[in-house]
Amino acid sequence: MDTKVLRRQKIRYGIRRKISGTSQKPRLSVFRSNTDIYVQLIDDVNGKTLAAASSKDKDIAAQAGTKIEKSKMVGAALARKASELGIAAVVFDRGGYLYHGRVKSVADGAREGGLQF
Repeated sequence: MDTKVLRRQKIRYGIRRKISGTSQKPRLSVFRSNTDIYVQLIDDVNGKTLAAASSKDKDIAAQAGTKIEKSKMVGAALARKASELGIAAVVFDRGGYLYHGRVKSVADGAREGGLQF
């Protein structure tokens, strides 16, 4: 039984074996549902989420636009929160999704907001 979800989980576990976030260089984790996108900055050493943003945040949900446009806004919002915390560099965790479409848009928005990958 190798469904799409199980396939993504296998890829995700492989990615997580290779990358880990610290408080200086946290992991930027992406989760994509059918309707929304969620991103977090995670310190894996201490097991803490440092900042988070999603397309359900009031200021982003109120905007009109496609899911890709909103994903870019989510990336920019997370970059703003990261700069307030003094975080300049992150490790990107695409969560088993292809680096394409909404996942790429989040990364582009975060880069434009000033985060280094």
